[in-house]
Amino acid sequence: MKSLINWVLGKGSYSNSAGVAVGLLVIRLATGLIMSLGHGYGKLIGYSDRMHQFPDPLGVSSPVSLALTVFAEFFCGLALAAGFLTRAAVIPLIITMLVAVLIIHINDPFKKQELGLLYLAPYLAILLMGPGKLSLDYLFFGKK
Repeated sequence: MKSLINWVLGKGSYSNSAGVAVGLLVIRLATGLIMSLGHGYGKLIGYSDRMHQFPDPLGVSSPVSLALTVFAEFFCGLALAAGFLTRAAVIPLIITMLVAVLIIHINDPFKKQELGLLYLAPYLAILLMGPGKLSLDYLFFGKK
């Protein structure tokens, strides 16, 4: 259990390569900020206008589906960009992209699924690799 907790907090998963650290920072900033500001923020500020028309693919109600999407896209997107609780933050983002691709857009042409898949790939990579040395996770949990 302790090793799982250490893995989630990013302990011991950092490369010595400055290039890896900068690369992970770029991926985190790009995917986190674009998701948060480009997708989540609009849903957050327009919540009351959209809450009854939002798709409910999981059967939890449209307002709850929208709230979960806002949490993932806006709040987890910001956490990802900052590298804060990064592995925990990408899990809701991964789930949101899987729902978008495999449920919402399953019968749509590939062009409609493509964006969700493009977000999914770096989220999965960050889940596996961790946030890197240029992150709040490393600052708080990674130094020995």
